[in-house]
Amino acid sequence: VFLSLQLFGTIVWILVASTGVPLPLLQGWVMFVAVTAWFLSIVFLSVFLFGYANRIAVNWNQADFIFHGATFVFYFGAFLLQAATTSLHHLPRKFNSTTQERILSGREYNISIAASV
Repeated sequence: VFLSLQLFGTIVWILVASTGVPLPLLQGWVMFVAVTAWFLSIVFLSVFLFGYANRIAVNWNQADFIFHGATFVFYFGAFLLQAATTSLHHLPRKFNSTTQERILSGREYNISIAASV
């Protein structure tokens, strides 16, 4: 389970980081969630791999449940924000400009869809 979190967290990093960031507040939260979840899952993985789980008196089932529950809530919120950014792709980048430059280009739009999923 932890290795799949590492893999998908890294993919989210790559996809979000490879786009232009038209709305930094929304996509900054997505990156914060991905980086934090990735780091904490590395910590959990290290605790179990190096045998610290046997030395630390913690209910690991409950800690795992709380970690995955919190990760789900934060990733779901990040998904909503990334999807909201993606849905705004048709709006102009600058409202007072005569150019037709969009918030997300076609390539960035496709990457943003992949990051949302």
